[in-house]
Amino acid sequence: MTRIPRLTIIGHSILALAALGASFSAHAQIKVGVSISTTGPAASLGIPEKNTFGLLPTEIAGQKVQYIVLDDASDATQAVKNARKLISEDKVDVLIGSSITPTSLAMLEVAAETETPLISIAGASRIVEPMDAKRRWVFKTTQHDGQMANAIATHMSNNGVKTMGFIGFSDAYGEGWYGEVAKYMPARKIKIAANERFARTDTSVTGQVLKLMAANPDAILIAGSGTPAALPQKALRERGYKGKIYQTHGVANSDFLRVCGADCEGTFVPVGPMLVANQLPDANPVKKSALAYTTKYTASFGKDSVSTFGGHAWDAQILLAEAAKTALPKAKPGTKEFRAALRDSLEGLKNVPAAHGIFNMSPTNHQGLDQRSQVMVKIEKGAWKYVP
Repeated sequence: MTRIPRLTIIGHSILALAALGASFSAHAQIKVGVSISTTGPAASLGIPEKNTFGLLPTEIAGQKVQYIVLDDASDATQAVKNARKLISEDKVDVLIGSSITPTSLAMLEVAAETETPLISIAGASRIVEPMDAKRRWVFKTTQHDGQMANAIATHMSNNGVKTMGFIGFSDAYGEGWYGEVAKYMPARKIKIAANERFARTDTSVTGQVLKLMAANPDAILIAGSGTPAALPQKALRERGYKGKIYQTHGVANSDFLRVCGADCEGTFVPVGPMLVANQLPDANPVKKSALAYTTKYTASFGKDSVSTFGGHAWDAQILLAEAAKTALPKAKPGTKEFRAALRDSLEGLKNVPAAHGIFNMSPTNHQGLDQRSQVMVKIEKGAWKYVP
């Protein structure tokens, strides 16, 4: 019988153990599946989000993390395909996305079905409300429409507005916003004089604008997101509307300012404090954490490149990193148990400072932001001006 040298056996054992360790390490990394809208009508939201994912750390809570980023083209059907691929093929531990409400609502169904935590970076409160068995798996980093609608109603009331017109997207975003407007405006004794809709892909809103003008409201709120929200505003100005115009936080990026141009001068917009972080008073509790993001983003993409949408993606990573600290001791990445532990940890986060506010989650609140997460700005000379 041929004798194998003892040192050879030991060497082979060490190599086998090393290979096993490498295999375990690769399997044990946290995998994050991202579906965002880098093309289509919501591209002006998705592009800064994609840029932000490129700035994120490759390690959280002492664990390697991999971000797999897919484009859903602003389409709900594609968002579902992306979510299923990320879960079934890439074996992700958590989903982030999507950029807009319809695609996020579509991903919600997949997240609940597969029991995979989802952190949405879209706006509508219905993504996480009312809490039920499906939404138990979903969290979000954006301000609720209701928080922003309340800020608009307050500003209108304080500035003498008695009647207002509404024009919003003909989808879940527009419907969600109108629901909040119908709640907050009457409470401020503001009458809704007109209610119109338009599609994200429309090239003309002449009919809707004529109806708004005929109602002659003191102010008009445009409930759209990204560059498509500029269409009604430009049409209103072309028709000579002289009243106040408000937009939602869905337009808070430089692309909107570029497309809307001079027609947006004087517009009021409720936004996350991150957008005007350098204008905030030092006492603002969000200023420090907001500047951490804006400083890093502008260093990579230039002055005036920051948008609130990239900030929502940044905040998703902050929440994930905090949740991983308590989830990792309970289970290993790549397992059903880890996904459940992440969900539980996200739900228990308290006083987490981020770019858009201070997060406090609970079993009944999967958004966790309060009024510290919004400020009012005015568009002046093509820039965002903080309104104290």
